[in-house]
Amino acid sequence: MPHSIRFYETGGPEVLIWEEMDVGSPGPGEVRVRHTAIGLNYVDTYVRSGLYPTSLPSGLGTEAAGVVEEVGPGVTDVKVGDRVAYSVSSQGAYSEERVMPADRLVVLPDGISDQQAAAMMLKGMTAQYLIRQTYKVKAGDTILFHAAAGGVGLIACQWAKALGATVIGTIGSDEKAELAKAHGCDHPVVYTRENFVERVREITNGTMVPVVYDSVGKDTFSASLDCIAPRGLMVLFGQSSGAVEPVNLGILAQKGSLYVTRPTLRTYADKRADLLAMAQDLFDVVLSGAVKIEVNQTYPLRDVAKAHRDLQARKTTGSTILTV
Repeated sequence: MPHSIRFYETGGPEVLIWEEMDVGSPGPGEVRVRHTAIGLNYVDTYVRSGLYPTSLPSGLGTEAAGVVEEVGPGVTDVKVGDRVAYSVSSQGAYSEERVMPADRLVVLPDGISDQQAAAMMLKGMTAQYLIRQTYKVKAGDTILFHAAAGGVGLIACQWAKALGATVIGTIGSDEKAELAKAHGCDHPVVYTRENFVERVREITNGTMVPVVYDSVGKDTFSASLDCIAPRGLMVLFGQSSGAVEPVNLGILAQKGSLYVTRPTLRTYADKRADLLAMAQDLFDVVLSGAVKIEVNQTYPLRDVAKAHRDLQARKTTGSTILTV
């Protein structure tokens, strides 16, 4: 019988349990997928800890790649034997097999491996909506991207650079600065010893940036507003340091009629046509070589608790996958 990771109470990595589960057969519009690689993402820790609520007991994970083993009635978009991947699903990707809606699956092109797909679908499609939709990065822009050596950051820096932008990125160490620089970040700023607002001011000669992409949240939000040019955009898409405290919206007027948005991949990829278009954009930029997907850490699925500990301790860089 296939195994999956489940948790019956929220808390630290120790609540994650490896157990057998009866997967069952797919119903109308569903397929059964045998996973080959599973994506590890920071948002998974939010769900496990209870920061993002879920019904208990629960599976975990929303991103994986694998092979279609069985299709239910009415499924036409995919067939048995197709290599597929997904990044927008209900919790449950941390499993050897699962049944899920066929309309959430994307068939992988030949040039993309299962491991690459599991490492890039959520992070890559997040980068896609951030720099291609939320704010359309264009040649000549200078942007600020926090956590530039993280999974989304490394992809976004490469992609923004390919679009002709100048990228300023914050990172936590000299080692991560070198990694970010090798992936398109023109100006790595080590926030542990440098004031990133002052560095942005220096780099832009005081004009500041039209957009800040912030997945850190509480620790960086206020200072990020000081980096934005008048009528610019603050894109808050995560909160690895904790939730942003309530903000008096009047501060946006004081700092230059700023805009703030809190987007999610689930909203952008809700419609299948949008999901497919975003995935194709991502596949194209990876297949062209402009964006390289590198799996920097691999853990067996049953050792996911260690993977979560390392992720939260900032011991990982780039993309991490769980192997089945």
